[in-house]
Amino acid sequence: MADGELIDRLKTALQDRYTIERELGAGGMATVYLANDLKHDRKVAIKVMRPELSAILGGERFLREVSIAAKLNHPHILALYDSGQAEEFLYYVMPHVEGESLRDRLNREKQLPVEEAISITKQVGAALDYAHEQGVIHRDIKPENILIHQGEALVADFGIALAVTAAGGTRITDTGLSLGTPEYMSPEQATGERELDARSDVYSLGAITYEMLVGEPPHTGNTVQAIIAKVVSAEPQPVSRVRHTIPNNVDHAVQCALAKIPADRFSGGAKFVDALSNPAFTLPTALGPVATATPHEGVWQRAAIGSAALAVVLAFVAVWGWLRPEQPQPISKYVLGFLPGQEPEHGLMGPIVDIAPDGSWLLYEGPGDVGGRLWVKPREQVEARPILGTDGVDYAVISPDGERIAFVVGMDLKMVGVSGGASVVLADSATTLFIPAAWLDATTVVYIDQLNRIMRVSVLGGPADTLFVPENQQDRTMALDPLPGGERILFSTCPAMCELKVLDLVSGELHNLSLDGALYAAYVPTGHLLFARLADGAVAVSAIAFDLGSLETNGTEVALGANVVSVAFADDGTAVVGEGSLGYGALQNEAIWVNREGAVTPIDPNWSFRLNITSNYGWTLSPDGARLAIGLNTDYGNDIWIKDLDEGAPSRFTFDETDDARPRWSEDGSSLFFVSNRAEPTIGDRRYAANPDYYDLYEKRADGTGQAMLRFSLESRGVVEAMVAEESGWIVMRAGGAGFAVGGRDILAVRPGVDSTPRMLLAEPYD
Repeated sequence: MADGELIDRLKTALQDRYTIERELGAGGMATVYLANDLKHDRKVAIKVMRPELSAILGGERFLREVSIAAKLNHPHILALYDSGQAEEFLYYVMPHVEGESLRDRLNREKQLPVEEAISITKQVGAALDYAHEQGVIHRDIKPENILIHQGEALVADFGIALAVTAAGGTRITDTGLSLGTPEYMSPEQATGERELDARSDVYSLGAITYEMLVGEPPHTGNTVQAIIAKVVSAEPQPVSRVRHTIPNNVDHAVQCALAKIPADRFSGGAKFVDALSNPAFTLPTALGPVATATPHEGVWQRAAIGSAALAVVLAFVAVWGWLRPEQPQPISKYVLGFLPGQEPEHGLMGPIVDIAPDGSWLLYEGPGDVGGRLWVKPREQVEARPILGTDGVDYAVISPDGERIAFVVGMDLKMVGVSGGASVVLADSATTLFIPAAWLDATTVVYIDQLNRIMRVSVLGGPADTLFVPENQQDRTMALDPLPGGERILFSTCPAMCELKVLDLVSGELHNLSLDGALYAAYVPTGHLLFARLADGAVAVSAIAFDLGSLETNGTEVALGANVVSVAFADDGTAVVGEGSLGYGALQNEAIWVNREGAVTPIDPNWSFRLNITSNYGWTLSPDGARLAIGLNTDYGNDIWIKDLDEGAPSRFTFDETDDARPRWSEDGSSLFFVSNRAEPTIGDRRYAANPDYYDLYEKRADGTGQAMLRFSLESRGVVEAMVAEESGWIVMRAGGAGFAVGGRDILAVRPGVDSTPRMLLAEPYD
């Protein structure tokens, strides 16, 4: 419908009550007209909802919700005179204010005097507090909805956003409309929570106060998605850093109002106003800035002396002088201490440790309610603080701008702001293998999925795209590290022995690096690769010169240390090093007999073997006690071997290129049952999506002759381990859960040929 036709129809529909004079402005949901109220002979502003929106809302529900807001009576709330429906038009009527909106003022002056900005915030805060006491949440506080009339602030459109939401429900999003304005949305509103409370409006008012003082909202961007990503995860600069004349209490009050977590904000407008008026107000320590401006000598030493024993030793090292060929610079090292109850956790793959790009704070995995939790330790503070909502974390890495954290929990790749708040799921198929994710740039994360593919996803939204698919099913992809420029990725694939590769994201070409036995590597700006090898059961880290143009290593390897399980670097050359051991410690093992008194006797002093670094592939003694079947990780892959216990070398029992594991002898010793993932998966396979350890149960004659026969397969999950009672026909199995994440494994029983439906024996959220 053309605009001219629309206004003509509107004039006709309202002619008995209002005379429409002209359009005052238009927004996403409504158009505002100047009109004359015929009954009361006064100028009014009529907001008319867009016709397509009116059709979705329906008049009765919308007007009922509007009537709730119409009962508000406060000197800083713009009254609602009237509302109604005329033909297809839904409208409401307000006083016509001679003045301008706060948006007009900000467009003209950019920043307001501090005293005036605080005065406007106090008036709006008082209006919000009154409305909240009446049970009304505004949901769309923004400069456009704050009118300035004779120096006084008036809040318009109270309850309209709620009325639209309540009347239209989820159908509103189908129209492409956004309820709320991204720059002023609270994190919980930006992530789609429908049940909002007063603290959401407090956040919006804090954002407006920020803009009045600084000249722009706390978070800006070129797209709605970009802004929302920052609202949810990024921390704005304190206003005092932009404008030094702002009092400390005002700075701290605005930061508190903009806290990501609602519980950390003021509970209502009155408390925000009180903080702005109280020169003694300071921000609670837990919400303080993650980095202070001035280093203080000796803090680290005092922290180490006064803290509890470490679960992991962490050392800060200046590596630029360490590696450069010119005159070495002095190296300063510190051992970090942590207060009791804040000590780092040490997982199977070593500690989760990362350092902010500017070197001002440390990210690590510490105690949580359910598994480990992410903690932040600022450089100048003894105390660390937890990031709520990160329990069960398997891996985490800081964004290049230091504002966000990508982390993996179970199979979910998530993002959270450094100060906490609501997390956002970026992908739901991430692996938990060593270094499974990295930031390609400030808005893009690359990660390894459950099919060992390298994927790329934008934090601004949209589906993930595939960058790399391994050639062989048994290859494990791990240890992502983007090279400078963001167009190439360094990673490793580990079938039997690990290989380092560089993937060119533009051409799709792969380049193999010649660093034999390297588990993983990372590029540092000195022009070196830091890489790790397993040596005598420990991880040894070395450095070697690396040419980014030719992708070739050159020169002599420089050993940097042993027992290093993680290294992270800041832009200024500071490194944080996690020391400890990986997995099972020494990888060379021997089999022993232990009698009832505890005396140990080696089974074969000439036989040692290597267990897989991440998995126990199981062993079992034959019924006659003469042979051992064991799952081993060798240069051939993960296979089952049989060792005669009296003498001789073990013989290989399975020869498939995929994983064969956890053998069990048959009751008479004539065959072996084992699990294997040799069945080729397909993308979207239901079993594989539910559990990447999608093993099935096989049986093969113990003398090695014949082919392995499939005995049982679970439709929706994997058989991780099984025992077979041949006489009764029962199979008792441990069923796989969510990949390598802790928990989610159940004990099932099934009787093939009698009843093909597995029976649950034990279901617990544990391994």
